[in-house]
Amino acid sequence: MDFYKRIILLGILLYGMSICAQKSLEELRIRDPFILPDSITKTYYLYGTTNNRLGEKDSIKGVEVFTSSDLKNWYGPTTVYQHAKDHWGKRMVWAPEVHKYKDKFYLFVTFTGDVMAPQSDRKPPQYKRGTQILWSDSPKGPFLPFENGPTTPNDWMSLDGTLWVENDVPYMIFCHEWAQNTDGTMEVVQLSNDLSKTVGPPSTIFTALEADWVVSLDKVKIMNNKYYGYITDGCFLYRTKTGRLLMIWSSFGENGYKVAQVISETGSVKGPWKHLDQLIFKENGGHGMLFKTFDGKLMMSLHQPNSRPNERPKLFEVEDHGDYLSLKE
Repeated sequence: MDFYKRIILLGILLYGMSICAQKSLEELRIRDPFILPDSITKTYYLYGTTNNRLGEKDSIKGVEVFTSSDLKNWYGPTTVYQHAKDHWGKRMVWAPEVHKYKDKFYLFVTFTGDVMAPQSDRKPPQYKRGTQILWSDSPKGPFLPFENGPTTPNDWMSLDGTLWVENDVPYMIFCHEWAQNTDGTMEVVQLSNDLSKTVGPPSTIFTALEADWVVSLDKVKIMNNKYYGYITDGCFLYRTKTGRLLMIWSSFGENGYKVAQVISETGSVKGPWKHLDQLIFKENGGHGMLFKTFDGKLMMSLHQPNSRPNERPKLFEVEDHGDYLSLKE
């Protein structure tokens, strides 16, 4: 083997070693972190977007996963999804979630495509944006689309879809974005049994302005933002130890990004929903989700701070009080 081939092979080996090296959460730049615990293999899967790690201007768009057995030491990443050349939403990839449903794994991920309307004085450009559901036989992918288009309404700016199953019926909860309707909403829609499509139209659960702590983006003290609008973001549902149904979600208060909670007064995803006074997290971090460790601890993952490029995944133990949640002291 000649000298140049040896150099190339050494470079490939070193690159592979760096990719597979052990990393802490502080070393991972992941926004909207989502953790899937697999009780069969005792493995935690942490999903993020490729462009977060490589930089906002990088042309590669996709979803990747890191794995861990202890939530402290993480290995990877492994790419689980990468855009096809003709994909409708190649501009941005956001907020991947992976849920096990029946015998398959489903990736809920938000894509952004072409501009639908130009920027105005108080609103950003209107992009084609939506959550699309993809499927795989493995949490490591590859995840495949059912079709080349969003699962959320085609003409809506939607994001942050998540799965909830109630009485054996699957639903997607997602956000209809402030950038299109000013007062962002939380929506629910029924899904088909294979999660390939929606069944009927979505209905509104609540709006951002129904929460008295939410402020418009242009009023957030720590941000320099001229846009006017109220955000709904980062929804995730959880059934408490007493059987109450809670949803955590994020928006902006005066001092930054936060995690709040609402409770279903009927115990159903269809609500009605009541906003709780107890904010779970107030320290400029959010887009949370909940999971249980293999020894039964309830945990919340989120990113903090909310400013790019400094966001990092953070984990907090959570206390289940039956009708609300709080961080464990």
